[in-house]
Amino acid sequence: RGGGGPTPSVYGHYSIVGRANIDLYDFAEEVYEVKVKTLDNIADYLGVKKKSERILIDASRVHEYWDDPAKRKNLIRYALDDVESTYGLAEKFLPFAIQLSNIVGLTLDQVGAASVGYRVEWHLMRAAYEFNELMPNRVERPYEPYKGGIVLKPSPGVHKNVAVLDFTSMYPNLMIKYNISPDTYVPPGETVDESEVNVAPEVGHAFRKSPPGFYRKVLERLLEARRQVREKMKGLDPASPEYKLLEERQRALKVVANATYGYCGWVGARWYKREVAEATTAWGRKTISETISLARRLGLTVIYGDTDSIFVRYEPEKVERLVKMVNESLNLDIKIDKVYVKVFFTEAKKRYCGLLEDGRIDVVGLEAVRGDWAEIAKDVQEKVVEIVLKEGDPAKAVNYVREVIRDLKTGKVQLGKLIIWKTLSKSLEEYEVEAAHVAAAKRLMEAGYKVLKGGKIGFVIVRGGGKLADKALPYVLLKDPSELDVEYYIWKQVIPAAMRILQYFGVKENQLLESPQSTLLDFFG
Repeated sequence: RGGGGPTPSVYGHYSIVGRANIDLYDFAEEVYEVKVKTLDNIADYLGVKKKSERILIDASRVHEYWDDPAKRKNLIRYALDDVESTYGLAEKFLPFAIQLSNIVGLTLDQVGAASVGYRVEWHLMRAAYEFNELMPNRVERPYEPYKGGIVLKPSPGVHKNVAVLDFTSMYPNLMIKYNISPDTYVPPGETVDESEVNVAPEVGHAFRKSPPGFYRKVLERLLEARRQVREKMKGLDPASPEYKLLEERQRALKVVANATYGYCGWVGARWYKREVAEATTAWGRKTISETISLARRLGLTVIYGDTDSIFVRYEPEKVERLVKMVNESLNLDIKIDKVYVKVFFTEAKKRYCGLLEDGRIDVVGLEAVRGDWAEIAKDVQEKVVEIVLKEGDPAKAVNYVREVIRDLKTGKVQLGKLIIWKTLSKSLEEYEVEAAHVAAAKRLMEAGYKVLKGGKIGFVIVRGGGKLADKALPYVLLKDPSELDVEYYIWKQVIPAAMRILQYFGVKENQLLESPQSTLLDFFG
């Protein structure tokens, strides 16, 4: 390397001259399916190294293994497992990172740390140079909200045989179709012939049909590059290195293209134009509404819709006709993304779970994939979903929850399942309200631990009076498991996670606490 010391970049990453200092955690943060982004959790989820096949030692206890010669071999094995996991994750993440770096122009050590907005902006700056466009200066401005995509209210309960129809890069294609770009925007009051502009529905923003705008040229090139890459992939063996390389490149091209519309509405953007983002989502809502109307005209049952996709009862011939009609009448590509054997919706939008044809289960928006619940809640909900969708047996799910509650009461649940992880989004002094994780962080500091903004705080709830914050104890400071507030975990974690699903089958909370075996008929009177 160049001999210089590490220096912080604008993205918070530390750069070292002459070295690509790549922090894989930046890419792990984008694995949204994993709540707590520890090395072992990410490696387990991505199939690099299963947790059941490695040594696990809590960081707070590493010194015990070092001090005890009898345990030191386990510590060495633990360190080796960490190294193998890190190397395996590098093999997973780096091909995509390299392609993303190549496309947007950020160096490999910074592309992961940069936000999506900065990644898009770097790509636009490169394109501006090629297209002979002036780059706007960055200007500080207040946030201006705008209406997003359409989301239909779902019909709660289980639906069978459901197809998800997804538009291919809907927002980028709409921006191309209607020439939506900051430089084609026509401000209110400017006189222009109606035949020369595209006017966005609902919001009324106008954009010149010609010449092609900057965004249109950039997006056309991105989508064409992706099309060419996918065409090359057709003649290759999926197991070949070239295929895998091209797969990562097409994914990187897709990520950059799909993020461009959101970049327009980001107040930190050089090419900021709220009207561009607002018009794009308005045309998106119109597109989904027209697609739903076409589906209903064909006699298809529309179950749900979200931004750029709709869920319909799967009738192959009708769905095939719908795809053709959308392609012809709207001049946009829509395809079957997946087919659920069964899909379960709660009453809330963006919260559902479905059983796919290959036996996998998709979970979207439920406690199982949110970061503010203990792992025991995630486990319970995932198992309840699996039993209900695969076996159609709510009674069996109830008995499973009862077993978990019994294990909690008898101290059989591992401590790791009870830890709640929350991120400190700001420094401790900036918090006006003392939430549970803030109180736990302060107790960590008092015990001599270093606590920083952006750090993950792991805490448990112990017995005692007062607010939840008064009972939040960093798990590393827990001396006796008997201090744990078992009733909290039963009533605030396990039961709510299970009832999110089971309430739609007529199950009442008190039934989860009873011991007699129940039958399915008990839940329907």
